[in-house]
Amino acid sequence: MIPLPPPLGTGEIRLWRIDQERHRAAWHTGEGAFRVGGRWNSRGVRAVYASLDPATACLEVAVHKGFEVLDTAPHYLTSARLRDPARLHVVAPEAIPNPNWITPATPGRNQQSHGNDLLRAHGCILIPSAVSRHSWNLVFDADQAEGLYEDVTQERFALDPRLQAAS
Repeated sequence: MIPLPPPLGTGEIRLWRIDQERHRAAWHTGEGAFRVGGRWNSRGVRAVYASLDPATACLEVAVHKGFEVLDTAPHYLTSARLRDPARLHVVAPEAIPNPNWITPATPGRNQQSHGNDLLRAHGCILIPSAVSRHSWNLVFDADQAEGLYEDVTQERFALDPRLQAAS
């Protein structure tokens, strides 16, 4: 379960991501983003993308692969707790140079370069999701992640069958 915010709970910050079964052990390496780049990094930067809740993590994967893949191929849900929330740099929507960068548009070179700079300067950023405007993505530089997280759990991901595409 997602931790409840204070005063109801501990207020801990957990990251969540979904990976194909064959990639679950390497979830923290940023290998995919290193090879092809991502919304907030160019190719060659080991960025690890996660969300602050499992529902947003599901949407982030579904927007690229579709719900059918999540329903028919084995995936794993990974969660980890941030050890020190002070290491997390929050990027507010108004701090993003181009508001279109947090829309569903394909990221461009300038956006990736800006993300590279943020990751280099801070190591771990919290940035608005383009898939769900009221949700957040957590992105960290795998090369700067020593001691960033703990309490890693992985479980088999199960998509609600009602999300299958209608025939």
